[in-house]
Amino acid sequence: QVQLVESGGGSVQAGGSLTLSCTVSGFNIATYFSGWFRQTPGKEREGVAHIYREDRTRYADSVNGRFTISKDNVKNTLYLQMNSLGIEDTGVYYCAAGYRYSGDGPFAAQWYTHWGQGTQVTVSS
Repeated sequence: QVQLVESGGGSVQAGGSLTLSCTVSGFNIATYFSGWFRQTPGKEREGVAHIYREDRTRYADSVNGRFTISKDNVKNTLYLQMNSLGIEDTGVYYCAAGYRYSGDGPFAAQWYTHWGQGTQVTVSS
C-alpha cells in the first residue's frame, strides 16, 4: 500500500526554521522523483522544491537559498529543511512522488502520482 506521511509542521516565528519529513511506504523513493508543494487558501498548489532520482535538486525562486530538499533512500524518507521562514511561507505542505514526466522537469503537480495528506506550516511575525 502506497503511503506518504508528512511530519514536522507547526508554528514558528518569522526568521525561524522547520524541517519537514515525509516517510514513504509501498514504493522505493530512490526510483522516483519527488518534491514538496505548498498550498494556501485561494491559490493553486505550487511546487517548492524537487529532487530527481539522481539527487539533482531544483527550487522555486521564492525559496531558493532558504530551503533544502533531500532524501534518504535507506530510510525511504524525503526531507525539507526550511530556514529564514517568512509569513509568505505559511501554507499546507505536501510531499509527492512521481515516475514519469515530460518537458524540462517534474515541476508541475500533474506529474506526481503519489501524495501525502499535508502538514500545516504557520509563520507569524
